[in-house]
This record gives sequence, C-alpha cells and structure tokens, in this order.
Amino acid sequence: MSEEDEFGIEGLLDDNETSKEMPEFMGEAGLQVTGKSRLEAAYGSGDGDEDGMAVVAKTGQVEVGTYFHQTYRTWRGELNSRWVRNWSILRHHVYGLFTKGHRSWPTYTKLLMIVVLIGSLLPIMTMFLGTLSGSETLMRIFGITRANLWGHVLGTFHNICCWPLITALVVGGMISEDRQHGTSAIYFSRPITRTDYTIMKYISASLILSMIIVFSYCAYYAVAILLNNEGWAYLLDTFPYFLGGLVAAVMLVVTYTSIGLALSSISKGKFFPAVAFIGIVFGSKFVAFFINLLFERDVLYILSPHDNLAHIGQWMMDINTTYNFPVAWSFVSIIIMNCVSLYVLISRVNSLEVTRE
Repeated sequence: MSEEDEFGIEGLLDDNETSKEMPEFMGEAGLQVTGKSRLEAAYGSGDGDEDGMAVVAKTGQVEVGTYFHQTYRTWRGELNSRWVRNWSILRHHVYGLFTKGHRSWPTYTKLLMIVVLIGSLLPIMTMFLGTLSGSETLMRIFGITRANLWGHVLGTFHNICCWPLITALVVGGMISEDRQHGTSAIYFSRPITRTDYTIMKYISASLILSMIIVFSYCAYYAVAILLNNEGWAYLLDTFPYFLGGLVAAVMLVVTYTSIGLALSSISKGKFFPAVAFIGIVFGSKFVAFFINLLFERDVLYILSPHDNLAHIGQWMMDINTTYNFPVAWSFVSIIIMNCVSLYVLISRVNSLEVTRE
C-alpha cells in the first residue's frame, strides 16, 4: 500500500515544490492554493491493538479543507511625516471632548469640566452684574487687583474645589489605560517613538487643563478691562501683574500635569492615579497646616505643590507673603517635584512593551 493510499491524502505536494511555487498571499500572480485533504480518524478498540492494525472510521460524507499559506511582509509604502503621526495622538485625546470618533471621555468628566469652567467664569458674571447695576462694591471686590488676579489661579476656592479635581479626572487614565488595555501595542507597532508618545501625552493633558485654567484667567482680565472701560494707562499699569499671574497659571498646569502623568504611568487603572493625586495635593497641605498649627513651623509647606506655587505667585504679584521661609525654597521644591515626576514618567513609558502587559 502506498503512502498516499494509506493516509487518504489527495493532491499531496512535495515540500520543495510548495515553497517554490506557492504565492506569498492570495491575489498575487502565481500558483493558486489548491491542495486539499480528506482527514480520517484512526483509532483502536482495545482488543485489536496488539494486532498492529488500525481501524479506520469511514463516513458517507467527508468534509474537505484547504491549505493556506500566509507570509507577513514589511510595509513599503509612504508614511506620513513625524508630526502628522504625533498629531493623531493629540487629536485622539483633545477631540474627544467635543466630537465622537476619538477617545471616549466619560460623561461625568465632561459635565464636571463644564461646571468647573462656569465656576471659573463666575467673577466675570459678577462684574457684569456690577456694571449693569452700577454697584461700586461689586466692582471693587471682583475688579482687577493683584489679590484677585492671584486668587483667580491660586486662590483657595479654585485650588480646593476646581483644579485638583479636574486634573485627577483628566490625567488619571491618560497612560494607565494604555497599559491596561494594551493600546501601547498599537502606538509602538507604528513608527512612533516613546519620546514622541510621552511628549504628545504631556501636551494633550496640559492643553486640556489650559483650556480651563489659562483661558478663564485671560478671559477674566480681558472682560474686566472692557467692562470698566479702562484706557491704555490702566492697561500698562496692570499688565505686569497679569503676566505674573499668567506665569503662575502655566507653572500650575505644568506641575499638576507632571505629577498626574507620573502617577498614571505607574498604574494599570485610572482610579488609583486620580485618588493618589488628590491625596498628594490635599494631604501634603493638611499635614503642613496641622504641623504649623501645633508647632508654629511652616517649613513643611515646601512639600505641598499648591503652597509652593502660591508662594511663588505671591512673590511675582508682589503680594504680602503668608509663608515664613524664603521663596527660593519654593522654586527649588517645584523644580525637584517636576524633575522627579518626569523621571518616573519617562522610565515607566520606556517599560511599556509592544505587546499587552
């Protein structure tokens, strides 16, 4: 009995001939894949095994299969430029706030961002009411002053009720979800470097925060000038203080983004980074407050990101400081916080594998 008859294989091709004549993929000119087989089951009943003969199960209708040959080929087409590929990451995160088809931001995140934006614009609405009613008291309280410009960015209300909460929701799952769902495999299987990935994630998070923090600050200053119908002399007098508050706002966005993304990079979920960020901002502030209350030592405020930024903002706006240690300590503390956060972020991004972890 021949080998072909023994195993019931029809159209058996030689391996060497198959490797030479088989096309790389379906549709390419060449020999089509036509090899077919009839698979039959051979088994023993137990009593006849010692005879050395196989009992073949015969069926009336036999299913016929087809052999396929698959070969992976490298991409030889033209790629978009580097910044076009990076733009896709930025668009993926930012466009999701406004349109569908991109990153699906949760509904409660969008609602909270709207609430925080409205709360940030409340001084503008109050000034508008003061202008309509002619109340000098409202204009004096909510008008442009050094304290109001500083408080609009680093005041207690915004830094307890607004900025930390919205930062936690925005940056919590920015990188951790890529690690959890294996999205990094999609990014790094394309010609996207880890440096570009980190930079575009950072820009995406800071841009979303700037839409609320920096935009509300600039809108407050511009609308206050228009409602009060101030001249160029008033504008030149207040513009240096506006620049000081703007620098403080940018520093706040950068610092909060660095800490938030560093926490997001070491986690596989968005709950832990969000809670940890709120714990760092609020916890360090409350611990320093209690130590100062008990021992009258406020040096531990250098461990609080908010208090360091507030101290720097008071110095730039030329406001009487509420801290008893030099402002240089706050500068050094903010730099160290950002450097450590960026180091953790870069290290964790470098550990992201192409395959799902």
